[in-house]
Amino acid sequence: MSVTLVLGAQWGDEGKGKIVDLLSEKCDVVVRYQGGANAGHTIVCNGIKTVLHLIPAGILHPNVTCIIGNGVVIDPIAFKNEVDLLTSNGIKLDNRLFISENAHIIFPYHIALDKAREASASKTTIGTTGKGIGPAYVDKVAREGIRCCDIYDIDALTHKIKSNILENNRLLSHIYQADVLDVDATTNQCIASCKVLLPYIKNTIYLVNNEISSGKEVMLEGAQGTLLDVDFGTYPFVTSSNPTSGGACTGTSVPPNKINKIIGITKAYCTRVGNGPFPTEQENDLGESLRKKGFEFGATTGRPRRCGWLDLVALNYSIMINGITDIALTKLDVLSDLEEIKVATHYKINDIVTDVFPNYVNKNTKIDVEYTTLKGWNKDIANATNINDLPKEAKDYIKFIEDYTKTKVSIISISPERNSTIFVEDK
Repeated sequence: MSVTLVLGAQWGDEGKGKIVDLLSEKCDVVVRYQGGANAGHTIVCNGIKTVLHLIPAGILHPNVTCIIGNGVVIDPIAFKNEVDLLTSNGIKLDNRLFISENAHIIFPYHIALDKAREASASKTTIGTTGKGIGPAYVDKVAREGIRCCDIYDIDALTHKIKSNILENNRLLSHIYQADVLDVDATTNQCIASCKVLLPYIKNTIYLVNNEISSGKEVMLEGAQGTLLDVDFGTYPFVTSSNPTSGGACTGTSVPPNKINKIIGITKAYCTRVGNGPFPTEQENDLGESLRKKGFEFGATTGRPRRCGWLDLVALNYSIMINGITDIALTKLDVLSDLEEIKVATHYKINDIVTDVFPNYVNKNTKIDVEYTTLKGWNKDIANATNINDLPKEAKDYIKFIEDYTKTKVSIISISPERNSTIFVEDK
């Protein structure tokens, strides 16, 4: 029995889709544990790009069972679009794609409220995707959410949906001065979209734990990244769920003592989408160069990502709170033509030097970054098949990361392609 947890160690967009797709080839089950269609996992195989938002990346392997866990919030329309995309590409989903009965559903009123809040001049602009994720989690915590198991009783479901639309219309109208939704038309739309989910709904709590007990290889897949965690990220510029390892347990029903390995994915540099603190951001030619070379545009929104140097203060924080055992280092190739590379090793916060990632910053907080400068390799590494094929300077860069974080780099990605990946043996 083996359970591997794969999560983002930065602000998301670290390349989780590729790593999960690659590792899931040897898995029996892949479970997505949080987030919603605000996450985009991009997989490139034989030059063909597939972008998934809800369905686990392991779905491209025909023998892998994929589960959308109870910690995920599901937009039925987005789900149907993914199902249609996969089936049109010849991917068979029967008897290997399941949705937790306890997963909550996103409805049009969540999306309307999300957009109205983001547009409100009285609110701090977070830079959300406008997909209704936050409002759906609000309803969940307020015990007003609608779960997938509610679809079993259409009459009760209809009553709940109408009640929620009426309540949200009051918010839209009186608080945000936004257009309200037509109650009957929206209710009918919601009921029709929910029926799309019905064939896939299952008691996944027993399903996943029975698979673990029977000795199957199970992988837990996160969305977003540690620094967007609602409890441990750069609040309030965070997502509405827990991408950290604790969220994997609550979002799947897998107990922590069943998890054998925790792989934290980090780029060889840093990116961030949306607003919020980003100490190593490079708002200059370097940042623009990283954006272009790394194709740093959001898989869900298309928004350009903010780019900067690798931040080891933030990475050590992620390693600590997640219990990361292995680092998967992605997009190392993007740094290949640089003469020198900087790595953040300390902050100076209000003139005090620290290696502690701060819980709290405001507009008056002054954060300066202390860097270590390493020599670049200025060579193409696209054809490397093992770590010994990499230039000395690239290996030195990897070793610097390992030494600073006291965590091994066991996977190195050198292009978006599935097979352009180095698995590092114990050195």
